[in-house]
Amino acid sequence: MNDSGSAAGAPLGAASEEAHDAAWWQSAVIYQVYPRSFADGNGDGVGDLAGLAARLPYIASLGVDGIWMTPFQPSPQVDQGYDVSDYCGVDPLFGTMAEFDRLLDLAHSLGLRILLDVVPNHCSSAHPLFRQALAAGPGSPERELFHFVQGRSSGPDSPGDLPPNNWQSVFGGRAWSRANPDSEGDSPRADTEWYLHLFSSGQPDWNWRNPAVGDYFEGVLRFWFDKGVDGIRIDVAHALFKADGLPDAPADTAVVDGLRSNPLVSDQEEVHEVYRRWRTLAEKYQPHRLLVGEVNLEPARAARYTRADEMHQAFAFAFVKLGWDPAAWASVGAELEAARQLHGAAPSWALENHDIVRSVTRFGGGALGARRARAAVLALLGLPGAAYLYQGQELGLPEVDVPVDARVDPMWVRGGITRDGARVPLPWTEDPARNHGFTLGSAGERAGSPSGPPSPPWLPQPDGWGSHAVETQRQDPGSMLALVTAAVGLRRRLWEQGVFTADDGGTWRVEAGNLLLCERSPRFLVAVAMGTEPVRLPGGTVLASAAPLEREGWLQPDNAAWVLRH
Repeated sequence: MNDSGSAAGAPLGAASEEAHDAAWWQSAVIYQVYPRSFADGNGDGVGDLAGLAARLPYIASLGVDGIWMTPFQPSPQVDQGYDVSDYCGVDPLFGTMAEFDRLLDLAHSLGLRILLDVVPNHCSSAHPLFRQALAAGPGSPERELFHFVQGRSSGPDSPGDLPPNNWQSVFGGRAWSRANPDSEGDSPRADTEWYLHLFSSGQPDWNWRNPAVGDYFEGVLRFWFDKGVDGIRIDVAHALFKADGLPDAPADTAVVDGLRSNPLVSDQEEVHEVYRRWRTLAEKYQPHRLLVGEVNLEPARAARYTRADEMHQAFAFAFVKLGWDPAAWASVGAELEAARQLHGAAPSWALENHDIVRSVTRFGGGALGARRARAAVLALLGLPGAAYLYQGQELGLPEVDVPVDARVDPMWVRGGITRDGARVPLPWTEDPARNHGFTLGSAGERAGSPSGPPSPPWLPQPDGWGSHAVETQRQDPGSMLALVTAAVGLRRRLWEQGVFTADDGGTWRVEAGNLLLCERSPRFLVAVAMGTEPVRLPGGTVLASAAPLEREGWLQPDNAAWVLRH
């Protein structure tokens, strides 16, 4: 990174520190932690809260504002925690509530805020309320908490043997399962109802048209907010409500690409009242709690979820899946800016998460993908609004081709797609001992049994994984880790100096030579060279570049720069 240490020369009018803290989320950098794969504190091969707490100083050293933790609540782990059986607990796989409380206190002492994942569209089939609904039978109030519906019949002698409609699951196959498939089909006690699950059959959808569901989730939010959690990330926030009457979809196709292919299962108008209620609750706390939505819709639709009385942020999903294409970046950037101008909330930028192929691989793989991923993360951190980094992105980790017999993603089993490659446990040390430093403790420590050698990680680490290790990159001033740390620090200083403000927008264009430009304000722009030849930068001071400039004022292919205009 090219950083003189005086990002913008003399201070340009220091922003109010107090005002910045009150709206910290507007330009925050959040680090996503996938606890299973971050650090293993007890040697069982699965990351946990103890491991995260031990490595928390590392996250603080990056200069980020907080962390978003994917689910660690009790779960059968059908979908790695996104099938929750107790929204107000801690799965023993990850630790105890006392360990979480200590983690929260430690994070706050290090200046880090904590965001938790909340999954309101569905729960686990092991959730007590769902189990009670199964036992209660057709027509019971217990079943009204979910979508239990009488099946269609293929003939007079086969009552309810077909699903209620043609909806398909995100994970492949139909979105319905029989409530009690072993019940007698022709007896008076026959259970011919089916239950809806937009994901796996182990993840039944809540019925948000029942007010009791809304009351239940308000209690969940209060529980965590009362503990001092700083905010929540809301899983598939655009789902929840389904079209009234649950009619057939226009086409009998899989519900893929974030539920977009079936307009009847998401983005129903009633869902906005949920987030208005949650925003009111969040603002009863001091400081206000943050609401961040996973809203996988087109920018104009997604932005409606961030109106002033709803969520504070929604991920820019149109951006997170981009390849190395300047026209696509400019087009999506322009759409997101138009949505910001209409509804007021800046995008929340990300290029990686636990569901997406890692950017190094997505941008070409090998040395080429690594160069482009460096340029992309620098560009990301210069854009207006919050930025989210996924664990290992700061190390330039590639996607791993996990052996078929080791894959555990339910999407692989049901749909032939795997997300495991982005979830492989992190390499902390070059030495493969103790799973490249992923394992900190010894097997049996938490249970109090005799310690032993660490278990293999829950997903295998590939050969050469240690070449990306944290300890190695910390010694290399030209590493991806050094780049990200310096960029986050410079970003903070530019905010403090008033170069970055909450009112910044983004004017996107592609110039000759496939030079992508995002003009954040009249004084600052992000440039990315996406062509095959060097390109001349607009006039100004280069504050940072992803790789050293070989010629002043020119950007080599697959490089990016922050430019302060004069």
